[in-house]
Amino acid sequence: MIFHNVTVLGTGVMGAQIAFQTAYRGFPVIAYDINDEMIDKARKTINYLVTHYAKDVKSADDGALMAAQARLSFSTDLGEAAKKADLVIEAVPERIDIKRDVYTKLASVAPPKTVFATNSSTFLPSAIAEATGRPDRFLALHFANRIWTHNTAEIMGHPGTSPEVYRTVVDFARDIGMEPIELHKEQPGYVLNSLLVPFLGAAGALVANGIAEPRDIDKTWRIATGAPVGPFQIYDAVGLNTAYNISLNGDATSQRFAAYLKDNYIDKGKLGVLSGEGFYKYKS
Repeated sequence: MIFHNVTVLGTGVMGAQIAFQTAYRGFPVIAYDINDEMIDKARKTINYLVTHYAKDVKSADDGALMAAQARLSFSTDLGEAAKKADLVIEAVPERIDIKRDVYTKLASVAPPKTVFATNSSTFLPSAIAEATGRPDRFLALHFANRIWTHNTAEIMGHPGTSPEVYRTVVDFARDIGMEPIELHKEQPGYVLNSLLVPFLGAAGALVANGIAEPRDIDKTWRIATGAPVGPFQIYDAVGLNTAYNISLNGDATSQRFAAYLKDNYIDKGKLGVLSGEGFYKYKS
């Protein structure tokens, strides 16, 4: 089994990164989203990524970046986006109802050969597998933010995932410049978020409970540990919509933090790095 054509569903923070990194490594990619407004935002995100690749990736000269952009196309038609796909990587919002609905629709238009992979950072593959219509060809392929420098790809199957499919996805991750992290069984949060989410949740709880301000929490973490960024700088990089959706699924404190995000940031259009402002302001 070899993947040639890749489709990415969802062009938000991670979807755009996955699509561009895959195209940069030589694969034809179709990036799908639900309407032209989302596609327009995705094109701007790709321009943002080109700038950062040029700065951070040694091999990313003008020719390589132009070739990557030429391999990347966009679509608002799910059937057209999926009809030739060998692999579909789903990066839609972190809501189980949205993901199940997307897979139900996708299963009816994608070829039987197509492998489906979720980039979900919170849901187990077994929670979605039935909706895919092909549980043996479904698994998780989870990327870290700033994919071009933080190049891990966590591969996690469920009990019904084909071993051949699993190995092919591991090889694909390596082909697009990732360091494959193989999980032996399902684990909420995978490896990365099993470590990261409790850290970010603790920071959110400090704010939700009125203990300290985000900037002071970040300053404490940076000074005391030597870390380059604090938790709220990480929240901005991840995107506050994603933080909001994840927090909604948590306990009462997490839900208070979700309400705090919505009232103070999301409703004001402050969504993090890509919108130019979140907990901090960013240059365009």
